[in-house]
Amino acid sequence: MFKNVSPRMLQHASLCLALAVSLVTPPLQAEEFPLVNAVECSPRGGLPNFFAKLNAGGEVRIGYLGGSITAAPGWRVKTREWFASQYPKANVSEIHAAIGGTGSGLGVFRVGEHALKHKPDLLFVEFAVNDGGTDPESIHRSMEGIVRQTWKANPETDICFVYTFSKPMLDTVKEGKFPRSASAMEGVAAHYNIPSIHMGLEVAKLEKEGKLVFQSTDANADKAAGKIVFSTDGVHPLVDSGHVLYTEAVIRGMEQMKALGKPAAHSLKEPLRADNSENAKLIPVTKEMLKGTWTQFDAVKDNMGKKYASRVPALWKATQPGDSLEITVTGTVLDIYDLVGPDGGQLEVWVDGEQKKPVNRIDAHCTYDRLASFRVLTAPEGGSHKIKIQLSATAPEKEKILFEKNRPDLQKNPDKYAGNFWYLGGLLVIGDVSVEK
Repeated sequence: MFKNVSPRMLQHASLCLALAVSLVTPPLQAEEFPLVNAVECSPRGGLPNFFAKLNAGGEVRIGYLGGSITAAPGWRVKTREWFASQYPKANVSEIHAAIGGTGSGLGVFRVGEHALKHKPDLLFVEFAVNDGGTDPESIHRSMEGIVRQTWKANPETDICFVYTFSKPMLDTVKEGKFPRSASAMEGVAAHYNIPSIHMGLEVAKLEKEGKLVFQSTDANADKAAGKIVFSTDGVHPLVDSGHVLYTEAVIRGMEQMKALGKPAAHSLKEPLRADNSENAKLIPVTKEMLKGTWTQFDAVKDNMGKKYASRVPALWKATQPGDSLEITVTGTVLDIYDLVGPDGGQLEVWVDGEQKKPVNRIDAHCTYDRLASFRVLTAPEGGSHKIKIQLSATAPEKEKILFEKNRPDLQKNPDKYAGNFWYLGGLLVIGDVSVEK
């Protein structure tokens, strides 16, 4: 359902840290968190509601919530086509709810708007790569929040966790263990009896046997040598090879699950964590929240508006120093959902009158614009908090911020980087937002 997505959004290759809801418990260190033994498929309770609908025929919707690996025209497209071919009486459609470079910490805030409102019969959740640098407790909060939001919205929606992996995770998988992010997700899957599929075990096996190159620097030579080229960047599978292997793993899992269980509504048991993010939500930015010379992009007429229309409730642009967002948050978490890019500026942030560290809306990858987010408020005790964020007169040091390989683009296209703006798309909140009149 998300159609206006640029190729660069789909192929964003950074392993950026997922936005995490970090509330109470101090994070475990990597060596303290037990890794789960790797199996390709844990069927658990299966997907009986989904398969009953496929067998009955009619409209069947599959939601794909994830990062850039899911956003690419690979396993998402190929699995949907497989379901359609296997169940010709069913009208199988997809809900494309993937955003490159984002993890479960953002996913839990946007799952309602981007996936659940379209009423999926099955929801795939894929965040193992982009959650690779996130602490396990935050993963638990976010993944459990996704599950509980889904079953609150529709208790008959089935869920399947799918795990992808990247080159830093390869050795762990070859040793027969799930990496830390997937191991954390398995805790949530087991608690709620949700099936899971690791799409990369066969990939790791082939690499170990010398039949596959995980990250090729010369794809033509490796193919000529009779090897499968999985990727060229160590993250994103090639559509005609790596994604095929991912798809085949999902199909093997579906074959195990298609006769498992009986259709029934899912019940919400006691949570794994009392501080899970089931109440996370995406709130639109309204004119009343803004002060200064803001402009709103038209989702039909403006190129920028069209580009992000399916991803943000409304897109606003601040161009003048002092243009600000001023709100009161009553709750525990506030994150800002916005864009980073070449013309991104610097923001000044105040929470309850205390000025925080400035926030730049350009990062090392920003030769193009993309969706991003940043944390403003974590308040485990709740309460009411006044927030002010304004565009600064101080510009980011863009040449220093960009990776060295990206600096030539700044020198070649200085006008692209000349602006110092703020593109604001929404508020990610656990709690409520109000505006003083």
